[in-house]
Amino acid sequence: MFNRFSTDKKRLAGNFFSLSAIEAANYLLPLITVPYLVRVLGPAKFGLVAFAQALIQYFITFTDYGFQLTATRAISVAREDAGKVSRIFSAVTLIKAGFMLASFAAVSAIVFSVPKFRQDALLYIFAFGMVIGDVLFPVWLFQGLEKMKFIAAINLLARTIFVLAIFVFVRKESDYLYAPLITSAGTIVAGIVSMLVITSRLGIKFTVPALSEIAAHLKEGWNVFISMVSISLITTSNTFFLGLFAPSEIVGYYSAGEKIINLVNKAFNPILVAVYPHIAKTAAEARDIALIKLRKLFVLVMTASFAVFIGIFAFSGLIVAVVLGPKFGPTEAVLRVLSPLAFVIPIAYIFANLGLLPFKLDRYFARIYIFGGILNILLLIILVYFLKTGAIGTALAVLVTQTFITALMWRVLGKHGIKIVNMDIPPLLAVFNNKAIIDN
Repeated sequence: MFNRFSTDKKRLAGNFFSLSAIEAANYLLPLITVPYLVRVLGPAKFGLVAFAQALIQYFITFTDYGFQLTATRAISVAREDAGKVSRIFSAVTLIKAGFMLASFAAVSAIVFSVPKFRQDALLYIFAFGMVIGDVLFPVWLFQGLEKMKFIAAINLLARTIFVLAIFVFVRKESDYLYAPLITSAGTIVAGIVSMLVITSRLGIKFTVPALSEIAAHLKEGWNVFISMVSISLITTSNTFFLGLFAPSEIVGYYSAGEKIINLVNKAFNPILVAVYPHIAKTAAEARDIALIKLRKLFVLVMTASFAVFIGIFAFSGLIVAVVLGPKFGPTEAVLRVLSPLAFVIPIAYIFANLGLLPFKLDRYFARIYIFGGILNILLLIILVYFLKTGAIGTALAVLVTQTFITALMWRVLGKHGIKIVNMDIPPLLAVFNNKAIIDN
């Protein structure tokens, strides 16, 4: 028993440090490339690239189909059975490949039939390479097997290619097409390398899955997929919706602020992602132990994320000046509005990915994000379309939505005895006590 716990701790520590290396690269390299890109491309072209990437992100969500969570969970449970792992890998990969082909057909139809997209057709085609790379790189497999060192090495390779190519090929505003092309090339190279590692180092073989296995994975991933679609209505749709009704410059101001917040939140990814397979496995075997671990993690993340939020709010002007430059002055106000997300999003991740999912409350995960997605779209319609509040309205919409759904997650967990944090029910949330969102 002692040896088993010791092995678990070593594996968890190894995964944490591997993911720390990934996030260090994900954190430091954008600190170099984002300031460079915003200065070279300017708000308009930077906003146009962000708009294209927002469109493609919908199809990445579609091809992922929630497997980043459900397949990771399935692999983590079956990782001692090599045959079963190979069957899961084969079924999930085949499904994702089929979704990728359907996605390419859809993107082609949109780009070549809608004038707004047709005038920048190459931009969207180049950006679609990110979908291909996502399908080729099964991060969910490595996470489920807790082989994070491979993800770290492959990710570093892709990031290095991306950074070097950005400085070589993107030298002026008219080079904006190279930005999505280089990003796609890096993800595709990473995907190809990962497939070689899987077959040569991990001994996983591709087998033709039975239709029943494919159907089972589709059913298993459905609730999370709906949740991911709803999440995209809260995240991706902000940039995309703003781009439909506002000039590219406004999209650039908002997207730049959003990238800073996303970059900051990535600092929490190593520990949050590393513990997911461990929490999922522990929750299946010993619910009380998993809950104790979650409480300790929550206190740590809550304290750190609150300090980060205060820092961003207080120094938003300095951050924008240093990271983005003088052309992005309007982003300061956007960043102030978005700054609480540096506190809210890590907490939401714990409630959702480490609370609802490991404790098999997937259906609530889906319901909450569906509700949040609808709320966010309604707020965007009111604030951006009708009130013409632009980047500030977009930032306010996502802040209100993220805060409210995080509170709903906490309420659902508490109702099912998973009390990560004990507090009285806020009056506003009490009205949901007997509603369908949280009912059994």
